[in-house]
Amino acid sequence: MRDTNFLVENNARRIWHPMAHPAELHDDPPRVVMKGEGAYVTDLEGRTVLDAVGGLWNVNLGYSCDPIKKAIADQLDALPYYSGFRGTSTGPSIELAWELTEWFSHEGMVRAFFTSGGSDSVETALRLARQYWKIRGQADRTKFLALKKGYHGTHFGGASVNGNANFRRNYEPLLPGVFHIPAPNAYRNPFDEPDPERLATLCVKALEDEITFQGADTIAAFIMEPVLGAGGVIVPHESFMPRVREICDRHEILLIADEVVTGFGRTGSWSGSRGVGVRPDMMTIAKAITSGYFPLGATMIGERMAEAFEADRTSFGAIGHGYTYSGHPVGCAAGIAALAETKRLRLDENASARGRELASLLEDLKARHDVVGDVRYKGLMAAVELVSDRTTKKAADKALMKVVADAAYDAGVMLRVSGSNIILSPPLILTTEQVRELADGLGAGLAAA
Repeated sequence: MRDTNFLVENNARRIWHPMAHPAELHDDPPRVVMKGEGAYVTDLEGRTVLDAVGGLWNVNLGYSCDPIKKAIADQLDALPYYSGFRGTSTGPSIELAWELTEWFSHEGMVRAFFTSGGSDSVETALRLARQYWKIRGQADRTKFLALKKGYHGTHFGGASVNGNANFRRNYEPLLPGVFHIPAPNAYRNPFDEPDPERLATLCVKALEDEITFQGADTIAAFIMEPVLGAGGVIVPHESFMPRVREICDRHEILLIADEVVTGFGRTGSWSGSRGVGVRPDMMTIAKAITSGYFPLGATMIGERMAEAFEADRTSFGAIGHGYTYSGHPVGCAAGIAALAETKRLRLDENASARGRELASLLEDLKARHDVVGDVRYKGLMAAVELVSDRTTKKAADKALMKVVADAAYDAGVMLRVSGSNIILSPPLILTTEQVRELADGLGAGLAAA
């Protein structure tokens, strides 16, 4: 490792960072994280702070999970890599596929297609959805429906079904045939409807109207996050996703549940879909599958799709899609260990309990700080939306958001700013004391604002 001076001098000079303007980072270089232990990270200057970001929604088991580190080291000794393309496989990929189909059997998942991360998993799901309808002899079913404010990664397909202009405009034109309906966000919605249940009904009707307008026989799939993450932790009313499932069934439209963030316990259930009793046709997973220790993801496939592909004897059934690192043996070994620890520690139960504690503290902060317009939460995922005026709901500007994040960091808590939202997604090993520590740090940031 180069010395500290070298790192400081070259910070943001040779790297273009995701989701950031290169010129801005030249003027205000990013924090350099050097170490991690439990739920804490330490920066280049030696300051240790509670990581309320959880890496990027993914470090559920914290930064010092020895079983995962050992599994990675052991697999590197045995077999550091081999291809999973036609004709070869590896032991860890076979074992992890079995574990995942068992884990998500409640959702009806029977097959796994391995990827390198969440964006890959979404791209895979979109491609398989179109392919499924070709197998079924309905090649006109090529369109996708999605939610405004939804986030589904950065590939061209994922960016196309994204419902936020920040991830779309600079890369347009995107995939044709993608249409969006309003998200069930009770704080901001085009219907001015603050009641979550009535709002869910209005959004469901918008979905029905769009299907009628487009023609159900032209639509391949509807994709949604059970809880919208990067869009600001928008938690739909519990009736919303089951009603979407019923509509998709009635019109023979596939339902893709993007569980990249919500899978493996973050919402207080092993999946967001399970939490509301929905069985999707496909699920996209990544992030916590290895707790961030290795890049890995998967697209999980339900029974009716698996049967259609495996019964097909035409060229339409051949999967002409894959990644060099699909089923990477080291990543799969990490995944096996991560799932075992996730289950052993009952992280779903801890996320639920600590999430209730966090929710109470966030509501208290909202009551004490006028800069807080709204708080939203489910399990250990939460958003604090900041405004410059509560009456008009005018969003807080970038300068104010920086004040909050910097003051919180000085108070010992790493926050993530996304537009006018503070996004909270800490490790799921969080304790009651650390929940209070998180809220105190956030409170210091709000006080500074």
